[in-house]
Amino acid sequence: MTDARFEDAGGEAPLYLGAETPEDLGVLSALVQDAVFPVNEMRWLPRKRRFALLVNRFRWEDREAAERERRPYERVQSVLAVDGVLSARTQGFDRKDRDLVLSVLSVAFEPGTDGGGRVMLVLAGDGAVALEVEALDVTLKDVTRPYAAPSGRAPEHRD
Repeated sequence: MTDARFEDAGGEAPLYLGAETPEDLGVLSALVQDAVFPVNEMRWLPRKRRFALLVNRFRWEDREAAERERRPYERVQSVLAVDGVLSARTQGFDRKDRDLVLSVLSVAFEPGTDGGGRVMLVLAGDGAVALEVEALDVTLKDVTRPYAAPSGRAPEHRD
């Protein structure tokens, strides 16, 4: 018997992952890095204590296969949801600008007391979303089939 390998993952199988520890959240953060979304696809539902984003995420998990098979890079629409949200704050962008498209750089957890803390969504251009949570409870779920990335390129990061 051999250990499971990343390469063994099921091609176009949709992701549905949860994070309850900072280490888990690091995996989700890597998967949503460079995800883009219009500002109007961001929702905070105070009564349900839920914050959600509908993002177009780059399929980092498929990058090497796309290069090896010489096929287009892909994106997929995904819901990034945070549950147990007590408050939500934004900075660095105008939520009323309906033409604004934002890009996720990272998602991190800053622990507080009694298991609570703050989930921080860091956005390109100095934007951020701070979510005070009673516990770390984040999910990422693909909700469409993958599609060819419109740019035809993988996102790049320069130091």
